[in-house]
Amino acid sequence: MSIFLDCIQKKKINRPPIWLMRQAGRYLSEYRETRKQAGSFLDLCYNSDLATEVTLQPIEKFGFDAAILFADILLILDALGVKVEFIEGVGPKIEPVRKLEDINNLLNVENIHEKLGPVYKTITMLKSSLPKNVPLIGFAGAPWTLSTYLINGRGEAGSITTKKFLLSNPAEFEKIINILTEATIEYLLMQIKHGADVIKIFDSWAGALNADMVLNYSLKPIKRIVETIKEKYPNIPFIVFPRAVNTTYSYFSNIKEFDVLAIDQFLDRDWVAREIQPKKIIQGNLDPIFLTLEKDVLLMELKKVINSFKKHPFIFNLGHGITPDAKVDNVKSMVEYIKEIDFR
Repeated sequence: MSIFLDCIQKKKINRPPIWLMRQAGRYLSEYRETRKQAGSFLDLCYNSDLATEVTLQPIEKFGFDAAILFADILLILDALGVKVEFIEGVGPKIEPVRKLEDINNLLNVENIHEKLGPVYKTITMLKSSLPKNVPLIGFAGAPWTLSTYLINGRGEAGSITTKKFLLSNPAEFEKIINILTEATIEYLLMQIKHGADVIKIFDSWAGALNADMVLNYSLKPIKRIVETIKEKYPNIPFIVFPRAVNTTYSYFSNIKEFDVLAIDQFLDRDWVAREIQPKKIIQGNLDPIFLTLEKDVLLMELKKVINSFKKHPFIFNLGHGITPDAKVDNVKSMVEYIKEIDFR
């Protein structure tokens, strides 16, 4: 029995299930030690033994209701033949792909699996290591977010470079989106084949798009990915996270194939409870900053989130990934608080 899967399947539960984005990460001393063993961040992602270890660390330490595969959304670009580096203190650096010739030089999507083999092995190892009541979440970045890194070469506030590119080079951009969409379908099908119980799609830079662009470049390719995969695996739940898209979240809530809609911390909770929750199970919303503050401040905010969303089933999570300066004791207190809730 899994309270996380029961919630997604709209079964009766007494409390919200809880897990956190980036729950295996730098705020944990155990993670930092394992990261040192691996060498680089990419080496950690491709080392199945160590990736399994860091995925399990927060499950063993806090008792979260779900585990999320330790990997990175940019691995798929690496597998397509793009030069990807993670620079300490700076973040990811990618060799930009903008010219038609460079786009055509990307590897065929069928060839990504050799590079991504260690990720699939990690999934297999996790399925034999996780407690039976803790499902495994596989994931990928959405095509729009992947394209922003591919075209700009790094994360960029507002994704200005990529937006200018798509408006000035619509044919080339369409080709990039199609390649990334097909590669993501391939990648996620293999994650499911190896044992992922749930899939999450992260569109971390969706908030850079205006409303029309959100529908065309965020919603449309994600919908294609989910529909295609559900043709083969109709019972695999999908969590979709179009971060910071404001009221256009309502369009995502109308897509029946999206089982859960992950929401950021910027949305008005009353609006979510009124407009989104009656149609869709939600996940998220707590601002990660509260995990860096005093415990009493955190608990006050937890109560607000719970009271706002308690009329419908929801999954407790953050509005974005946990930050490196989060207090471990706060995470422990938060999990304990959520697990003591009883809606009966």
